[in-house]
Amino acid sequence: MAPAVGKALRQFPIVSITGPRQSGKTTLAHLAASGYTYLNMELEEHSYFARKDPVSFLQQYAYKVILDEVQAVPSLFPYLQQHTDKLGKNGAYLLSGSQNFQLLESISQTLAGRVAVFSLLPLSMAEIFPYLRSSQKNWKQLCLKGFYPRLFREKINPGIFFNSYLKTYVEKDVRQVLNIHNARAFTQFIKLCAIRTGTVLNTQDIATATGVDNKTINRWVAVLEASYILHLLPPYYNNFDKRIVKKPKIYFYDTGLLCSLLGISTETGLQNHKMLGSIFENFIINEKLKQYYNKGLSPAFYFWQDTNGREVDLLIEEDKLLVHEIKSSTVVKPEFFKNINLFSSIAKDAGIKTKKYLINTGDKSYQIKNTGVQSWLGLSE
Repeated sequence: MAPAVGKALRQFPIVSITGPRQSGKTTLAHLAASGYTYLNMELEEHSYFARKDPVSFLQQYAYKVILDEVQAVPSLFPYLQQHTDKLGKNGAYLLSGSQNFQLLESISQTLAGRVAVFSLLPLSMAEIFPYLRSSQKNWKQLCLKGFYPRLFREKINPGIFFNSYLKTYVEKDVRQVLNIHNARAFTQFIKLCAIRTGTVLNTQDIATATGVDNKTINRWVAVLEASYILHLLPPYYNNFDKRIVKKPKIYFYDTGLLCSLLGISTETGLQNHKMLGSIFENFIINEKLKQYYNKGLSPAFYFWQDTNGREVDLLIEEDKLLVHEIKSSTVVKPEFFKNINLFSSIAKDAGIKTKKYLINTGDKSYQIKNTGVQSWLGLSE
């Protein structure tokens, strides 16, 4: 993502990098903004100065400054707007933050039109594959381990890492924002979301299971989404078929965290788990997101499902609608093409051009008629 961020710094007065804790935002900031002054705004010495006297703070740190965890000082944003407008230069500030719900709210209220926004997810396959041995290029191992940089740099046991991650970041950050007192219900809620990965979100069902009201569950989901723990894949309903599902599907931003919540710690456990297909699907969708995000692009991602249960796992809007079926199988079966062919036929009747893909766990990519069969390994290129 560094080249895309660097280009944006030449075009906008402010650039923002959001993403989950420990995804590498600070490293990226230093890569993209070499030579900039770095300030961690969670440190009291900086946050106190910025809150107490924002004008003097911005006079002292007037240009080419990285403000890390800037959501810690939301009162600074209106002054940033005034300062950069008066300065009239691009590349003045690079902002980063983990609490996306606070950061983006401040940006939308005060910095709209002045800031380029990037989302940094944990490492992509393209970033880690050059450093892996052949035996480590195993999708099950990668799903279990997850993609947070520290797991690779420090060789930490994923079980220890994610247990700490949940306690330190998810419970601390999210519960603090939501002012949650019932920790047990909130922990149960996260695990229930994990169990429902790859399925249509039913907040009433989760509310009943946790013993809290539906409104609360909707609020909890929104904050987990904004803090990059989970993401919702919206349904595609382009008015060409009214008999379709109109609720989003739920996925996690990192499969290591997902497997940890599900209690899966070994390849055998993953292979035999009833959610194997959903976890692989989550893994592929995440990699597709990273491919676009790391170029500074944010295309629309969807799924499609009709009321008869026929579905397409992933749709991506480009000049054509990219239609993906995702299967945790090395064997390619004729029935795998049924739903993407059906959807493409419906789309064609509606005047929508499509391009079809089947992504599987095999190690080779090739073409079958008008559909590209893609190996998961191709996502590392």
